[in-house]
Amino acid sequence: MAKQIQEILIDDLDGGEANETVSFAIDGSSYEIDLSDVNAKKLRDALTPFVQHARRSGAVSTRRRGRGGQRAMSREKSAEIRQWAKAHGLPVSERGRIASTVVEKYDAAH
Repeated sequence: MAKQIQEILIDDLDGGEANETVSFAIDGSSYEIDLSDVNAKKLRDALTPFVQHARRSGAVSTRRRGRGGQRAMSREKSAEIRQWAKAHGLPVSERGRIASTVVEKYDAAH
């Protein structure tokens, strides 16, 4: 049996189609946001004056651990869990964090 999983990025600002995930950090926290080319350019243009006058501080740390020490799951695993949850009639959002109860049920089934 063949399976094809397609990942479609949704622009986190306007809900349209996104072309890339932009990473940035401020005040010791790292962020990622999915944006279209237009919105990614807006973000970069807004930050350019600050970046031009800033100094590099070294590597930006990876994502912080969430509550309970759990690491953020990959997009592929999130998509797989969402697909499984929908097939089993469990409520799951199209974007954002997946409820821990859904993840626990998925883990128990696999």
